[in-house]
Amino acid sequence: MKSLSPKHAATLAMALSLLGTTAMRAQAAEVKDATVAFLMPDQASTRYEQHDYPGFAAEMKKLCASCKVIYQNASADAARQQQQFNAAISQGAKVIVLDPVDSTAAASLVKMAQSQGIKVIAYDRPVPDAKVDFYVSFDNEAIGKAISESLVKHLKAANIAAKEGEGVLEINGSPTDAAAGLIKKGIHAGLDKSGYPILAEYDTPDWAPPKAQQWASGQVTRFGKKILGVVAANDGTGGGAIAAFKAAGVDPVPPVTGNDATIAALQLVIAGDQYNTISKPSEIVAGAAAQIAVKLLSGEAPKADTTLFNAPSKLFVPAVVTQENLKAEIIDKKIQTADQLCTGRYAAGCKKLGITQ
Repeated sequence: MKSLSPKHAATLAMALSLLGTTAMRAQAAEVKDATVAFLMPDQASTRYEQHDYPGFAAEMKKLCASCKVIYQNASADAARQQQQFNAAISQGAKVIVLDPVDSTAAASLVKMAQSQGIKVIAYDRPVPDAKVDFYVSFDNEAIGKAISESLVKHLKAANIAAKEGEGVLEINGSPTDAAAGLIKKGIHAGLDKSGYPILAEYDTPDWAPPKAQQWASGQVTRFGKKILGVVAANDGTGGGAIAAFKAAGVDPVPPVTGNDATIAALQLVIAGDQYNTISKPSEIVAGAAAQIAVKLLSGEAPKADTTLFNAPSKLFVPAVVTQENLKAEIIDKKIQTADQLCTGRYAAGCKKLGITQ
């Protein structure tokens, strides 16, 4: 298993304190040689290989050194994820942490596993049509509302009012992802009564940036300068929108939102091409999922903060990141380093923002 990099140690420590590390480790001593599966949905975002899995594996190793972790990524293929799910069961997994490609199709997988006494933790994306044993995630609806409200506040601060025919574009996530639906709901809540109409919106299949870019290109042709901003549900779709504007020769690019705080997106924020993103260090949720898995293996009921889709749930609240607080939220909290972000054409922006001297 991979070990967690030093730059994320503080982040994971915070997750441990939130869920009661001492009690969890006492229980971990009773759990030995168990198999746990960690099944992620796609590779459109780099977060799963770079953050989620390393964070989960590192925490499982601390809590149960003899436990085996099976990691698979479905590459946005629901049929492949079903095969991986079945394979995990055949390999003796007693707990499966599932971030579903298709939240609806995943319901049958959850029920099948539970019929065999296997616990299922929904991770990041909920499974609305089945009662999973636990759901752990960042608060996706709150994310959608936060990024849209941040954009609205920015437009108003810049004295940009929507004249007749003007407004914003909305680029949502995958239509098969229930978490994307929650983000979409939050975006609409943030834009309602804001004074900035939604000119058009799009549900991006598989969260694929090229598909978001293709759609955005059509809207640039259709609406032109009437586009005052773009509320994009994650950094990949936001990056696709930015690429569409640049390809069309639009300068400056209207403010575009994001979510995930990927290195590429943070660099776009530094350069001024992307207005905001969401810092949600995945190690927090991954570490929590590992703790919950060990609780379930020990026969205990993990502590829930709320109930969502009829499942006990723990939702973490993320932070909106703009140029104004990027140094404080990302660099000072050691989520990324200046050496990683301030390369090439981003060096000047880093100096301007006080990230480097």
